Amino acid sequence: MGMYDERARVVYPEIEQGRRVLVISDIHANLPYFHGLLRKVGFCDDDLLILNGDFLEKGAESLRTLREVMAMTEKGNVIPVMGNCDDWAAIFSMDTHWEKNLQGYLRFRKSGLLWDMALELDLDPLELPDFETFKRLLSARFAAEFAFLDKLPHAVRAGRYTFAHAAVYPDKPLEEHRVGELLRCDAWYKLGYSFDSWVVVGHYPVMLYCDDIVCANPIIDRERHIACIDGACVLKDDGQLNCLIIPDITRDELSFEAYDPFPVRTVLNDQAASEHSTYIRWGDSRVQVLKRGEEFSRCRHVRTGYELDILTKYLFSDGEFTDCNDCTDYVLPLKAGDRVGVVETCSRGYFVKHNGVSGWYFGALSEE
Repeated sequence: MGMYDERARVVYPEIEQGRRVLVISDIHANLPYFHGLLRKVGFCDDDLLILNGDFLEKGAESLRTLREVMAMTEKGNVIPVMGNCDDWAAIFSMDTHWEKNLQGYLRFRKSGLLWDMALELDLDPLELPDFETFKRLLSARFAAEFAFLDKLPHAVRAGRYTFAHAAVYPDKPLEEHRVGELLRCDAWYKLGYSFDSWVVVGHYPVMLYCDDIVCANPIIDRERHIACIDGACVLKDDGQLNCLIIPDITRDELSFEAYDPFPVRTVLNDQAASEHSTYIRWGDSRVQVLKRGEEFSRCRHVRTGYELDILTKYLFSDGEFTDCNDCTDYVLPLKAGDRVGVVETCSRGYFVKHNGVSGWYFGALSEE
């Protein structure tokens, strides 16, 4: 039986009424975003912080992030939950056939917890010793780190809230869920579940639920009592790190703050929204290049036939057919005086974010 088939580990912290609870998921080893968001929400010792999984991998500083989370947890007001990117303690129970998968992952990602640990062991992550030897080296040097990961809960329940990384299912008690059910489920929100009390998840970037307009803000469904908070930090160029704010764990009041590092400028010209737009995203990003340009290329989305201009640097290859970075041709509705975060600057204008929504602006911006 694999780890994902085991019974989930659930914790029930006692959180006093009126204590502010902050929930952040999917940090993905991006410490600048994490620190920036904690500053923005004014995190202090009086708060309780729940890290709802995937604080490791995909970003640049997994080992440093892990050690920071470990130190924060020792203070008693931080509860980390396991995500599918945080389950590295399982490598000590895996067979050696997994070695090839590990090597492929490291060559592709060139980052992550084992990458960072190999560097600290003065090993070349791309030329590791055999898997069993590598595991012995990891166990000797990083025993405390792996012990911490091995004991992470898979879900937290307190007051009117349940926190799990990817999913919760209403047809069974939380304690009877398997680990894999809580840690892995893409597009769980689309399954249509409703709950009597709140379920908070991350894992699946919220903009992947969008159709033609890209929004990184949390989905807070007050009718179904579901909050999805993964803002695609690290995963999307225009992503953000979201924090769900619960003033009282016994009540249904909640709000959010978000952090990204994009420089903020003031819009100087009114602009109407585009009548038609599309959002090309991960999993559906195949395009045909109709006319390749130095800055922009005219492309046709293979599945829908929709044509749009895409920044050439977003195209993954030089071929006629290629996948591409997430992109949209949506033109944001803006008024003079609006404040926007500038993601991209090009000859045609600016790719910006306004209240969590990404799109193009073709007017002038203030110089700040």
